[in-house]
Amino acid sequence: MPAFQQPPAARPPRRNQPVTLEQAAHEAPMLAHLLRQAQQSQAMLALVQALVPPGLFRSLRAGAVENQQWCLFVANAPAAAKLRQLTPALTAHLRTKGYAIQGIRVLVSPVR
Repeated sequence: MPAFQQPPAARPPRRNQPVTLEQAAHEAPMLAHLLRQAQQSQAMLALVQALVPPGLFRSLRAGAVENQQWCLFVANAPAAAKLRQLTPALTAHLRTKGYAIQGIRVLVSPVR
């Protein structure tokens, strides 16, 4: 005799109209939190732009802030080495702008 199976859980009704990211974030607290984190990281990247050489800045991608550590991604190891030299100045600059950043992690992530 086959085992009893529960009926599938009811799914929320699908929308026929697309929604913006902001509308979706309004309805989903976790998505709203992730959106705020991404916006904060992009704002921080804009603040440090003047302190980073243009060629190096073009290879940067902003990552998350976790435990007062901001993560920056660069395209290659030489760019990472140069950026690591700049991290004390970048951290100090972000602190003067009101961000509670204790350090910056630099990770190499090749652009695809």
